[in-house]
Amino acid sequence: MKLHTFIAMPFGKKTGHDGTVIDFDAIYRDLLKPAIEAAGLEVFRADEEQAAGDIRTDMFQELLIADLVVVDLTLDNPNVWYELGVRHALRARGVVLVQGPRPTQPFDIYTDRKYRYNLKEGVPDPSTLDKDKTKITEIVKATLESWRGRKISPVFQLLPNLEEPQWKRLRIGDAQEFWQAHDDWARCIDLARKAQKVGDILVLAEEAPIAAFRTEAHCIAANALLKLERFGLALEHFDHCLKAEPRNLEALQKKGVCLQRLGRLDEARAHYNAILQEHPQDEETWALLGRVDKDAWVEAWHQPGHSPEQMRDDAGYEDALLRAAIKSYSTAFTAAPGHYYSGINAVTLMYLYFHLTEDSRYNADATAMSGGIRWAARCASEFNNDFWAKATLGDLEVLTGTPDSVTTAYKEAIVCAEKDWFALNSPLSQLRLLNDLGFRPDHVAAGIKAFERNLQRLKRPTETWQPRQVLLFSGHMVDAPDRATPRFPLDKVAIAEAEIAKALDDLGAGPDDLALTQGASGGDLIFAEACLARGVKLQLMQPFPEPEFIERSVAPAAGDWRSRFYAVKAKLTQPALCMPTELGVAARNPFERCNLWLLYTALTYGPEKVRFVCLWNGGGGDGPGGTAQMVEEVKKRTGQVVWLDTRKLW
Repeated sequence: MKLHTFIAMPFGKKTGHDGTVIDFDAIYRDLLKPAIEAAGLEVFRADEEQAAGDIRTDMFQELLIADLVVVDLTLDNPNVWYELGVRHALRARGVVLVQGPRPTQPFDIYTDRKYRYNLKEGVPDPSTLDKDKTKITEIVKATLESWRGRKISPVFQLLPNLEEPQWKRLRIGDAQEFWQAHDDWARCIDLARKAQKVGDILVLAEEAPIAAFRTEAHCIAANALLKLERFGLALEHFDHCLKAEPRNLEALQKKGVCLQRLGRLDEARAHYNAILQEHPQDEETWALLGRVDKDAWVEAWHQPGHSPEQMRDDAGYEDALLRAAIKSYSTAFTAAPGHYYSGINAVTLMYLYFHLTEDSRYNADATAMSGGIRWAARCASEFNNDFWAKATLGDLEVLTGTPDSVTTAYKEAIVCAEKDWFALNSPLSQLRLLNDLGFRPDHVAAGIKAFERNLQRLKRPTETWQPRQVLLFSGHMVDAPDRATPRFPLDKVAIAEAEIAKALDDLGAGPDDLALTQGASGGDLIFAEACLARGVKLQLMQPFPEPEFIERSVAPAAGDWRSRFYAVKAKLTQPALCMPTELGVAARNPFERCNLWLLYTALTYGPEKVRFVCLWNGGGGDGPGGTAQMVEEVKKRTGQVVWLDTRKLW
């Protein structure tokens, strides 16, 4: 969805300062609107609202949430000045000032940048119209590109500590149409998030009513991708968030987590250090930096096939990395003594440092910090019966208690885990690491026994099936009998069947793969049949409810494609997905939207897995959302395209 622009200007014809009648509707129609649209934005003026309602309410809502407000100050129109004042009072940025000829400049904005366009006999001057449009387009683009730069509003310039209100607080109750659309969109986002349908979220993110909500959706998608361990794609969408909100601390931290999980430890470390330049006391960032340092240390010695003695020797040799991790975790705990997670990590590493090096430099700190960690964890566990707090108390017993106290503490934690297999497995992984280093073997063994005994009673959650590769298809439909220019004649179906079959065989398509397509006549159904014949798991994703889809995309073609569609449907292991049901209704062209839905769904399994097969003549389609659009979108993101060029096939 395009960014949104509101234009504040006079309507109709008004008398200028020199007595000339100025046609502001012509200025809007011939100059401002096309110039702004050329910058890639959609344009709204309050008098264009056709629905019943209060024009002032709509105007207020637009002033508050529009991505950009363009203000025409050719005349000293009270309404326009009032609207500019409202925008300046509540938003720090996103204003472009323009004006036609006028004898004087208002004092309050005398130094503000404005573009002066030319008029002739009260309308845009034809001799300079193209130049004026080009310049306004450039100014609009530059304003958006420097969104997080200098504040434009004099209110926010003069009050540097004034914060803009949160977007959702800028909600005017009577602006029902806008907020109804937003609420419907937000409901779809929430349903997709709960179902972990990240592809749905990515489509919906592009359809947000304004950029701020789009940023929110990208953050939701990024967090969902992070949980699904799609770290590369999650990183891409955290970057989307940060482009709009560069100081969003949570997004900055999660970006670091993505870098870390991708194995880019040096980048993650540099990224966290950059955050700490602005947030030097943020305990979470210090703890994340500690995790990077700890991972680097573990990576240096925990090698498959190495004996316990060799791992212990290597772990002690890498003491510099271990000290770096201790420093980061300790700083986090010092900044926030209630942050017991960082504290227990720091103290555990301190004990390990002495165990591996016999260097006692951290012993006093470890003893002192242990009391604080115990108090913080006890407070948290008693307040909300928190598993992690109780597990921390168990970790402390491993360091300072007896095997029996270890067992007792961990048993109390296990009761609070509510049979969460992943929660129970996390401390066990840490204990096994300690075991590899020969640290307090009796205590560690007691902890391992407590967790393993309970995990044996639980069935490990079945991991979500992950395809080896995702086969995405788009291609021409078989020509309707009345098609003027042949593109995919019925007598070429056998050729297409053979070529698609060969492409799938070349890709090694089989039961470990997932295939995605719409299921239209021609290429889609041929692809679907070939996938089913090879045992590929097939998912149909359609832009309309089935009856409408059949009438628009199956029945018009020459041949018995309706029967072939139903035959494919009968073999599906899961029902076809209907886009309006899954994503709601949107203004975007449904075929174009469905292409993105297919692609984003495929990408959520990992861009490296996507193989796009297309049956295509290399030209444009009969309308938006054709194979040409899909090819363009895929190349932007993966470049892995198997093109069956119909110009060469027939």
